[in-house]
Amino acid sequence: MASKYLSSLSKDDYAELTKKLWNIQNHRCFICEEEIDLDLNPTNIDHIKPLANKGKDSEENFAVTHESCNKSKQDANLKIARVLSKLKKIQEEVHQEGNKSASLKDVLKFYNGSKHDFKFTIDGNKLKYSFSDNGDNKIYETTIFEDNLSHEKSCFIEVPIEYLYHDEIINPRGINNSIGKLVKEFDKGNPQLHLSLVRIHDHKLKVFDGQHKAVAQILLNTRKLVVRIFLNPNIDRLTETNTNAGSTLRQIAFDKSIMRQLNNTLYSERVKKYQIEHSLKEDDFSFSEQQIIDYFKGDGANIKKYITDAIKHSVTNSKDNKLKDYIDFEGKAKDLPISYSAFDKTILSTFVSSKLILKTPIEYKSDEGLNPREVEINQIVKLLNILADIIYINKFMPEIGVNRVEKRIIDKKDTDITDEHLIAFRMSKEEILHNWLQYLKMVIKAYFTNMGKMVNDDELFQHQFDEQLWKNIENFMKNLHELPLWKDRGMASTVFAGKNNYDYWKTIFETSKSPDNATVMAKPLNFMEMIRLDLSTKS
Repeated sequence: MASKYLSSLSKDDYAELTKKLWNIQNHRCFICEEEIDLDLNPTNIDHIKPLANKGKDSEENFAVTHESCNKSKQDANLKIARVLSKLKKIQEEVHQEGNKSASLKDVLKFYNGSKHDFKFTIDGNKLKYSFSDNGDNKIYETTIFEDNLSHEKSCFIEVPIEYLYHDEIINPRGINNSIGKLVKEFDKGNPQLHLSLVRIHDHKLKVFDGQHKAVAQILLNTRKLVVRIFLNPNIDRLTETNTNAGSTLRQIAFDKSIMRQLNNTLYSERVKKYQIEHSLKEDDFSFSEQQIIDYFKGDGANIKKYITDAIKHSVTNSKDNKLKDYIDFEGKAKDLPISYSAFDKTILSTFVSSKLILKTPIEYKSDEGLNPREVEINQIVKLLNILADIIYINKFMPEIGVNRVEKRIIDKKDTDITDEHLIAFRMSKEEILHNWLQYLKMVIKAYFTNMGKMVNDDELFQHQFDEQLWKNIENFMKNLHELPLWKDRGMASTVFAGKNNYDYWKTIFETSKSPDNATVMAKPLNFMEMIRLDLSTKS
């Protein structure tokens, strides 16, 4: 909403107000809090509290910002924009340091939290504690409650952030893009309806649920949080409950990638429990996946899922996986080509079998580097790196992203969209990705068949690929990448308009024509021809 006050100012009066606000703000931008040089930086004056939110159209409600900050701000409310700008800095720093998403751990670190152990005693149904390391020597006391059904014991206390830590075991997820909504909600003065949940581990208070609520409050300069603390909880039961809350019970919109981590933890817990109950040492893995399933009768279906998800988690989060830089793990961003959902439903589902359960010991041939699961994970990661090298690295540009790409082409506003970026964008569409992956899988299957080896589809990646097979895979991907349709901008309003189903692209690859008989390719895909053509020798 336009400011009548600012519109009424002359050019000199506007400049004078800019300098006045600049001095009040110690020469810093209200949003990013970085220095403003009035001779070098274009600036804007804006309302701190928007007029639409009953903010005043007067000097006390104005702030000066960098023009670029004001144009790219994430919220109309400058106070919220400043908070989100601060979070963005934390996220960028964490990404640069370790190529990962920021979490509650990083926000606590930024605000000087996570410093002290929690000192307490239990006297009957009372918890006694002190925050003496924080300079508060008062002895506090609160009632411990026992849940009638689970018999878990817990209590409610207010905790300084210096005593809070992020629980990366039960709930390792990072901060997603919806955090801004929580910041706005708390800034309005609306109460937190569900408290963050904490467990005591190694004398530390670890937040395992409600991390986003905690982050939002800390960003708004809250230094103490009211939490529910679980005392000596059953870690396996808490992990399973947190998993169910995000899947079966749908209490929280968990990302699927986080479900993989949780299930990976659950699988590890089952392995540990099996070892304990069979008097095995921690490093003894002489039993098989099938034996674990047989032992935990009645839970077999879940354990099968835990095993599959453990493999998927290991592949996805491998430090060597270059493709993960192009996967949107949060599900809301518009700058990365592959959503985690699409990655899961196409790449992971194509190459990781949900049916295969091994009867060989978990440690089988590990000392030789030939353990079936290790070989499987390493080879899938190597395949993902080939995809990353050929399709994405130095080709897909996150700053351009995936938002309205085809529409920009139709509207002739695509001068910044390179052919390589367009190719990567189109090849990454879920329905397209699913179909060309089937041909890539046939390249692998056909090689083993031609070598006279009978290899089960579920076990493809557990057999060592030789140099020629890797060459076939690279040739296929290079030729696929070079198909003219990917960079044909004339197809933006036809073949690539909107989202088509899997069968649509199955028909195109099999016949070279769309279901409505429009020619899309010169000829159908023939993977045998494509592996014989080595583009490196072509003129």
